[in-house]
Amino acid sequence: MARQLDEQIVGRFPVGKRLRVLDVGMGQGTQALRLARAGHQVTGLEQDTTMVAAARESLAGEPEGIRERMRIIEGDGRDTGVHFLPGSFDVVLCHGVLMYVEEPDPLLAGLARMLAPGGLLSLLVRNGDALAIRPGLSGDWSGALAAFDTVSYRNRLGLDVRADRLKDLTSTLAGIGAPLHAWYGVRVFTDTAADDAEAPADVETLLAVEERAGRTDPYRGVAALLHLCGVRG
Repeated sequence: MARQLDEQIVGRFPVGKRLRVLDVGMGQGTQALRLARAGHQVTGLEQDTTMVAAARESLAGEPEGIRERMRIIEGDGRDTGVHFLPGSFDVVLCHGVLMYVEEPDPLLAGLARMLAPGGLLSLLVRNGDALAIRPGLSGDWSGALAAFDTVSYRNRLGLDVRADRLKDLTSTLAGIGAPLHAWYGVRVFTDTAADDAEAPADVETLLAVEERAGRTDPYRGVAALLHLCGVRG
């Protein structure tokens, strides 16, 4: 996903431009820190206090220049209008958040308002068109059968959450003024791997295969996750 995001950034903004980035639901700050290290001015917004503490601990171990380029705000992603003015950011990330939001449209509209003209909105969502893949490949036939007719599922943390369909999100992005520009699949072949599985010796080959599949039909359409990139008009 990081490679996909970098591809979109490089293709949209002048080389060397220091971008204003907002990472909504940043978790422990993996992507936020990566972009701060790349020279961008990054703001991370996260409501989970444990994740905020982890992100601050990671940031504390970075060189001073990187620490100065990143700030962390504890807050709800649905309240971006409370913290920031419209058009304040060149790039807005919202990765792995929508599945926990029952009504995502207001959140997405708020994120779009944060973008400057020509800005990039990056979403990572559970693929509602492929919910039967994981149980099917695991031999859970009743679970696979039930998954065809729903966008609800239970994640690996045991939480009941929701997925999004590409068609629906495409329509939503057009409606909020950040129409879909590109989309990718994420975890096409590796979704059933155990969370604690060791990385294979040929991990670079694995990444190359996933990256290729994530941009190639029909493989990307059955990925566990979808990475959608919208552009503010």
